[in-house]
Amino acid sequence: MKKRNWLAACAAVALQGALCTPWPALAQASIRIGAVLPLTGPSATIGEDIRRGIMLGVDEVNANGGVLGKKLALIVEDSANNPTTALTAARKLATVDKVPAVIGEYSSSITLPMAQYLVKEGVAHVNIGSSSTKVRALGGAAYSLIGLEDAGNRHAVRDTYGMGWRKIAVIVPNNAFGQGVAEGFRHEFEKLGGKVLAQVLYAGGQSSYRRELQQLARSKPDAYLYSAYGQESAVINRESKELGLRQVPWYAYIMSMCVSDTPAENVEGQIGMDVGAAKGELGKAYETAFRARHKEGFKSAFNGYGYDAVRMLAAALTQAKGSSSADVQRGLKEVGAGGFAGVTGTIAFDAEGQRIDPPYDNLRYQGGRLVPR
Repeated sequence: MKKRNWLAACAAVALQGALCTPWPALAQASIRIGAVLPLTGPSATIGEDIRRGIMLGVDEVNANGGVLGKKLALIVEDSANNPTTALTAARKLATVDKVPAVIGEYSSSITLPMAQYLVKEGVAHVNIGSSSTKVRALGGAAYSLIGLEDAGNRHAVRDTYGMGWRKIAVIVPNNAFGQGVAEGFRHEFEKLGGKVLAQVLYAGGQSSYRRELQQLARSKPDAYLYSAYGQESAVINRESKELGLRQVPWYAYIMSMCVSDTPAENVEGQIGMDVGAAKGELGKAYETAFRARHKEGFKSAFNGYGYDAVRMLAAALTQAKGSSSADVQRGLKEVGAGGFAGVTGTIAFDAEGQRIDPPYDNLRYQGGRLVPR
């Protein structure tokens, strides 16, 4: 779709406040795509935010004529933040709904087994939220629109080291994502001459993280680096404040995830980094449409990746002139080779289907929202 036409479609959808056409009504004249998202559990806020971006993308594609003369029909499944549930959902999408492509999940520890199954079944997988470098090993049917943790770690190290911090303590989840951040950040930070004094990989779902926070505090760092899923992050932010640990700077790794469920008073003034949010002319039009539809702004940076995934899948189907999974994969390669104009920036893939030069933002929480710094 040409940029001018897309902006017109974007504005039209915003004004109409259109809703996705119900699935049964489109069953006979549609191309189905699937999504598995954490709509319940500790990452539900982010999951719903991504769903909103995906839905907006589907509606805009359909408002502009659909794909290959058909409407896109989105089937969304809830992972419940559980790898087994996500895998069950993926099996349904692949064998019952027979979708050619699945978007999601969000947590690396859930995305990896789900995507391994999809790739094995020949279904294209589009990663819009998981940063583990193990994603690279998924195979030729897997594509990432989001940056992986090696790129994210290098960005966070440049930012933190640039602020003069030389001794850092780290707390992250004990899963594929957290392990990758902890190991990768330490490697990059200590290459520059800094020192990671302490690392804590916390178990998810706890009602308190005081013991872990007190363990970190004993290392007496220049700053803390943390990353945590929404509701777990809310506990960590509250308890770190109650324990008096805010006398030292706190740096949030993937900041919109870290503050999505935390009351503003517990993160005011906090700084961090995040995957690149929607920006530029396309990003502004998207944000306007998103606000018009949902009556509020973004909850995270991730919704833009869901939106871009839908538009890129539509472009891939059009490019390949077919709707099989093989068509989707061939189309994604061809569209990605030329650079796709997304709201999160230009999307181009390397030979492994991973985004080249993914964007990141440096942010501050100020006045109840994240702002550039």
